[in-house]
Amino acid sequence: MSLTRTLAAVAALGLAVGAASYTPPAAAREYVSVTVGTRPPPPRFERVPPPRAGYAWAPGYWNWARGRYVWVGGHWYAPRPGYVYRAPAWRPYGHGWRFERETWHRDRRWHR
Repeated sequence: MSLTRTLAAVAALGLAVGAASYTPPAAAREYVSVTVGTRPPPPRFERVPPPRAGYAWAPGYWNWARGRYVWVGGHWYAPRPGYVYRAPAWRPYGHGWRFERETWHRDRRWHR
C-alpha cells in the first residue's frame, strides 16, 4: 500500500471516529430542576426601558442560589425568528416550589 493510500485511510478512519463521537452543541440538552420549600418573594418592580429596535425585553425574576432567593434583573434578548420566549417561573410542586428556567419554544404558526 502506498503512503498516500495509507494516509487517506488513516484520515478517513479519524473522520469516521470523530463524527461518531461528536454531538453538536445545539443537539445537547441540559435540564436542571430546582425545588424549594418556601414560596418565592413577590416580583420586584422594574421600570421597563423604552422599546429597543430588534430586541425583546425579558422581565426580572427570583433565582435560587446558595440557599436563598436572589433577584436577577430584566435584560434584552435578540428575538429568534420562529420561536417564542417563555419567561422563567416558579410553580407549586408537591410541598414546595419548582423553578422552570426561561426557554425558547418553536412558534407553531411559524413551523408548519
